[in-house]
Amino acid sequence: MSPNTPHIIREFDDSIRKLVDCLISMGTQSRLNLQRSIDGLLTRDLDLCKAVIADDNEVDEAERTIDSMGMNILLRYHPVARDLRLVITCMKAAANLERISDHAVNIAKRGRKMLDREEVREARLIEPIFHMADDMLQEALTAFADRDSGRGRGLKDQDKELDRAHKRVTTTLSELLEEGGENSASYLHLIFIVRSLERVGDLAVNIGEDAVFLDVAEDIRYGRHKTVETPAADLSAGGAAEDEVG
Repeated sequence: MSPNTPHIIREFDDSIRKLVDCLISMGTQSRLNLQRSIDGLLTRDLDLCKAVIADDNEVDEAERTIDSMGMNILLRYHPVARDLRLVITCMKAAANLERISDHAVNIAKRGRKMLDREEVREARLIEPIFHMADDMLQEALTAFADRDSGRGRGLKDQDKELDRAHKRVTTTLSELLEEGGENSASYLHLIFIVRSLERVGDLAVNIGEDAVFLDVAEDIRYGRHKTVETPAADLSAGGAAEDEVG
């Protein structure tokens, strides 16, 4: 073994740890943005809405950093098996988290516009939808961090519940919108906000699917469970131990 191998392994391990830490930090910020966007709307707090819009730059920068770190690891260390899956899924999860933060920004912008109008009691209809989407996001982040394929799979059932709730609230708001009146603009904003929350659930499912792939090398995206085989003799960067096939 080359005398430089232990040093290379340490560098590789440090790079992987920093990549995962950056993703977890990005997930925390994306979730915070989502929470503040809803809080800003429901409490009619303009400063919270503005903070969400401003802080989205941090999430965008985090995605760029994760992409750069991931590509550097791929090019420098040529990871295989589980290490390769970790790098790929981190980059994919970062893209989903960036989109979640974008939805938080959309909610904050619509909330800011609603603050210029009279408060509508129907705004409270979005609260249970938000809690469902937020719970799914937290579950997805936990599944990814813990490499828990069971939790990752369970998100699809939660998403079905969210879809049903989204449909019920959208129907109610659409009926109010059809009646016309001075609150029509607010009802339309709420319809789009509920749609953004439904999309957050979809993106959380994507992260859950990444957690399954990371844990057991199984692709469950399209309902067909396909195991991605990796050669039994594959070694991680720097000559690390053999990785099991999922």
